[in-house]
Amino acid sequence: MEDYRKYLDPKAVAKLKNIEIKARLVVEGFMAGLHRSPYHGFSVEFAEHRQYQPGDEIKHIDWKVYGRTDKYYVRQFEEETNLRSIIALDKSASMNFASKGNISKFEYASYLSAALAYLLVKQRDAVGLALYDDHLTTYLPPRSKTSYLYEILKSIASTTPSNLTGTSAALDELAERIKRRGLIIIFSDFFDEEKSVLNALKHFRHKNHEVIAFQILDPRELDFKFGSGANFKDMETNEEIISQPYQIQNSYKSAVNKFIENIKRECFAHNIGYQLINTTDPFDKALQEFLAKRHKM
Repeated sequence: MEDYRKYLDPKAVAKLKNIEIKARLVVEGFMAGLHRSPYHGFSVEFAEHRQYQPGDEIKHIDWKVYGRTDKYYVRQFEEETNLRSIIALDKSASMNFASKGNISKFEYASYLSAALAYLLVKQRDAVGLALYDDHLTTYLPPRSKTSYLYEILKSIASTTPSNLTGTSAALDELAERIKRRGLIIIFSDFFDEEKSVLNALKHFRHKNHEVIAFQILDPRELDFKFGSGANFKDMETNEEIISQPYQIQNSYKSAVNKFIENIKRECFAHNIGYQLINTTDPFDKALQEFLAKRHKM
């Protein structure tokens, strides 16, 4: 593995002690990767540039970027790059799940949230944080000061999943709380009543926000490969059942795939960015999705 990719690996990042270091190294690894990738044209300079559009003055074209990408990009001015974002992090009970050898969904989402907050502030964008279970438990409104970043990182680092779940109600509460238009970035497994979750996501669009929904799932939640016998425990009720996973594996995978595809389809139909993330995926998968959304705004 190339050095710059080391800190895009969730297991490697989990070994680091300080969340600020985790966020910084994930971002540095991501940016180093962009500079080494020949096909990420617009990503080379990230938020400081945007693709040339008819009507732009030729004098603003960055010819150095053209030389590296063979595409025309103009340098943006500070007022063009400013963005207000809210990172919404699900800390409900189900997010605490981790299969053997993997980090939990909440750990993965918290590291990614921290990295995005770090990246946004370094790009002079305003970022805020919302933590929720069955309701909104923490709300830090968007600000762009570097000193504010540490308050966000501290809140993420001090948070652990609760034993409550209510994604749709919490997101509806958040949608009503945010008064100014911006970008809402949601990290959740979306384990709630499907229709209610989708309505909550659409609520942000009704308020004219841009939205990216990252669905974070453990690999075993996707393939159900738990072996010949397993003891399953409900992380919210503590109810336990003993089962032979292979007997229901196909039915389970069919149901999960249907759930995922329904959410994905409805998100795309309402111009909501959607990305399925496996907790073994390198962090750049989600950061690339954010980057693409950011450049469309």
